[in-house]
Amino acid sequence: MIIDIHGHYTTAPPALEQWRARQVAAIGNPAGAPSPSDLRIGDDEIRASIEPNQLRLMDERGIDITVFSPRASFMAHHVGDFAVSSTWAAICNELCFRVSRLFPGRFVPAAMLPQSPGVDPATCIPELVKCVERYGSVAVNLNPDPSGGHWTSPPLHDRHWYPIYEKLCEYEVPAMIHVSTSCNPAFHTTGAHYLNADTTAVMQLIQGDLFRDFPTLRLVIPHGGGAAPYHWGRLRGLAQDMKKPLLAEHLLRNVYFDTCVYHQPGIDLLTRVIPVDNVLFASEMVGAVRGIDPETGHFYDDTRRYIDAQPALNAADRFKIYEGNARRVYPRLDAALPTKGA
Repeated sequence: MIIDIHGHYTTAPPALEQWRARQVAAIGNPAGAPSPSDLRIGDDEIRASIEPNQLRLMDERGIDITVFSPRASFMAHHVGDFAVSSTWAAICNELCFRVSRLFPGRFVPAAMLPQSPGVDPATCIPELVKCVERYGSVAVNLNPDPSGGHWTSPPLHDRHWYPIYEKLCEYEVPAMIHVSTSCNPAFHTTGAHYLNADTTAVMQLIQGDLFRDFPTLRLVIPHGGGAAPYHWGRLRGLAQDMKKPLLAEHLLRNVYFDTCVYHQPGIDLLTRVIPVDNVLFASEMVGAVRGIDPETGHFYDDTRRYIDAQPALNAADRFKIYEGNARRVYPRLDAALPTKGA
């Protein structure tokens, strides 16, 4: 079985974006804000948005299951206030749940949180609880920078985030550390802001002692961990200078990296530097990079090709990357699958 732990609903029906535009236009004028009931998307529209897109590519690439969350760039936590984010998150999470109901056994929902700059993360807990208990969400996306590129929030090891971590541990739900759109023109959203955030998250976790307080917390760093694997020696050296334990103990009991790296040398590096037990298959297809690589003739985001072609991996390694690690890191996913993992 091949489990893709990083998928987003990037092909949602146009009505979703149109409703969002109305919501944003009404910021500062609550009387003009659209109601959630104004958004009408039928099951056939959802099927038409999924079948020729994500589902077709899953079938073509041999991917069995995708952990499916709202479109990352649409989270836009910097837009409006908590009330705006709360309504928007509820709508997006319900749509991902509906996808999972229409395509059982192929999509499993993950939730975005209604974060807002300067607002206590504890306000996100009701949405988290609803998504886990009612929708069967197996993970959440946690934005370390709700400000959208200005980095006004405390680092991830700060107690500011503890209410979220406590609930994640209670439910045995991992968080993918995933930013949203950059409103800072200095940082391109997918080419800089995402990768900056991945690298920053790793360094923040090295600087703190978060997992001493939350030994069962699981955090997934997407996009191959940003620059972290490439600069693993620098990070090990900095941790050593800070008198931290070795990263295998300090970080890698709780932190995992996905394979959203879109060329062979990048995957080769990732799987040689980061232990196989900490690497989870992902593609984020129909995402940030949708074109065909002229050097290979294949889609950049067809990441299975890179795993299959990595000569240093054996069959046991590939099983871990494709399935075993996901079942272990996402306990609620494993419980929802028809057969238990090895």
